[in-house]
Amino acid sequence: MSLRTDMASDRRRQLAYRARLLTEADWFSTVAVCAIAVNAMLLGVETYAGFADRWELQLKLLEHLLLGVFTVELLMRAAAHADRPAEFFRNPWNIFDMVVVLGAFLPFLSENTTVLRLLRLARVVRTARFLPQLRIIVTAIGKSIPGAVSFLLVGALLLYLYAMLGWASFATADPEHYGSLGRAALTLFVLMTLDGLGDAVNAGLRISPWSVLYYASYVLLSSFLLVNLLIGVVINSLEQARVLDEERKVPATPDPEAAQELRDRIAAARACLEDLEGLLVHVPAQPEKAGTTP
Repeated sequence: MSLRTDMASDRRRQLAYRARLLTEADWFSTVAVCAIAVNAMLLGVETYAGFADRWELQLKLLEHLLLGVFTVELLMRAAAHADRPAEFFRNPWNIFDMVVVLGAFLPFLSENTTVLRLLRLARVVRTARFLPQLRIIVTAIGKSIPGAVSFLLVGALLLYLYAMLGWASFATADPEHYGSLGRAALTLFVLMTLDGLGDAVNAGLRISPWSVLYYASYVLLSSFLLVNLLIGVVINSLEQARVLDEERKVPATPDPEAAQELRDRIAAARACLEDLEGLLVHVPAQPEKAGTTP
């Protein structure tokens, strides 16, 4: 039973090693990127009704061919983890690939044209898997979501406070921009981009000289402080994504045949040592030489 288990384990290691050599080859990534690019072009071509109706059969054949390429690519990546299957599912990109590729085979999804097109569109995102820098950026976007949500909450609170203050101060004199909370919030949201700030300040000065303090403090907090905080969140997420990408890189696995040869040599050396130990038992002990005295 143990011998059979060891043989099966060796087969899995050999399969994983050979599949890993294939998936880590440059031409393999090139073929996958080209297939994704053709898939993106195919989606764009299908938006032209006349062309799609004329070449409907050829487009469907090409779509099935691309689906076969993506399926084989996914199976090869799964085979590269035959010796450690759990590692395959720990990578979010692998799970994403499974959902996008295998979803096209599910009956209730393949029959829905809209869902099927969305799945085909999601294949374009898989380009990030084969481009390291793009993969880091996409990962950083996911990592920055919690920080971005906090940023949005702080920004919404700041916008609400200044909108209420603007409504209380300028609603009567400038109802077009501050006549309600919604109008005030929309005006301040546009001012966050510094668009029309000069006109808003001039209009505020005609109402009250204290409006300069209102606009200056709002621009300082919204356009400078919050934007810099958002940049800090993005930079921190980029660094985390870069570190995470380095940790996910699988170290090169030695050739199973070379490893087996090394194990055989160690076993042979151990057998030789045991034979030598057996011979030492039959060797008579040598008498100690008497020391000479001066």
